[in-house]
Amino acid sequence: MAFHGIIPPVATPFTESGDLDLPRLRWFLDRLIDGGVHAIFVLGTNSEFYALDEQEKQAVIATAVEHVAGRVPVLAGTGAETTREAERLTRMAEREGVQGVSVITPYFISPNQKELEDHYRRVAAATGLPLLLYSNPVTCGGLRIEAETAERLASVPNIVGIKDSSGDLTLVADLLRRVPPSFAVLQGRDTLIYSALDLGAVGAIPATGNIAPKLLVEIYTKFMAGDRAGSRDAQARLHPLRLALNLCTPPGGVKAALAILGESIGPCRSPIAPLDPSKRPAMEKALREAGLTPAG
Repeated sequence: MAFHGIIPPVATPFTESGDLDLPRLRWFLDRLIDGGVHAIFVLGTNSEFYALDEQEKQAVIATAVEHVAGRVPVLAGTGAETTREAERLTRMAEREGVQGVSVITPYFISPNQKELEDHYRRVAAATGLPLLLYSNPVTCGGLRIEAETAERLASVPNIVGIKDSSGDLTLVADLLRRVPPSFAVLQGRDTLIYSALDLGAVGAIPATGNIAPKLLVEIYTKFMAGDRAGSRDAQARLHPLRLALNLCTPPGGVKAALAILGESIGPCRSPIAPLDPSKRPAMEKALREAGLTPAG
């Protein structure tokens, strides 16, 4: 699998009582595919993977693979705090039929870069699937995958790319300088997609892809078609919406925006609370500026 384009980290639907809502997940996957996304990514950080037990994770993966039915590739997050658990989750995802896995760094412990490299080599050795490294320092206690580490891991045949959510474009430029052209560098910060593409990234895994898939796809497709001005304009329209996600504890902003659009996929699992009513006008304004609701 060659990772590229817009790959939304699919928010997980729950019922009002907090149970998995698999029928709504099927509906939501159709909505994203109809929006033109290039792949589907379940069990990412935006998917509340940390709030799901292993049986629930398997149910989400199995549902996605069965329902997407080959229309686009399905990627599953299989990162965990220990190598042993990440290996087990990765093997489970492979049995369920995904086309690739994304493995986030550990998020409570802070291994050094040598330990991190060994972790990824062992997880990659446990599967025949393409593996995407995932570096997200904000949610992992500041731990990130350094460019030198990614360069060494790029020599592993089935480690085929990295999602970098550091927000550090200097790091992205260094990654691109060090890794081979076949190694996919994807941007994890929604506000920096155009800039990352300009440096040589091949796509993005953006939380706002859940809310505005067509707008995210527009950033990518216009850039690839050589319409830099159109791509920059689409990125500018997205910017206020991405900032508005901070009105809630992540990923609550995604679900709040969908509810306002009349496309609710339920609440987040506690302790994440719904959008404070006093902040709703700010979210509505961001949705208007993104062109998702009528002006005025």
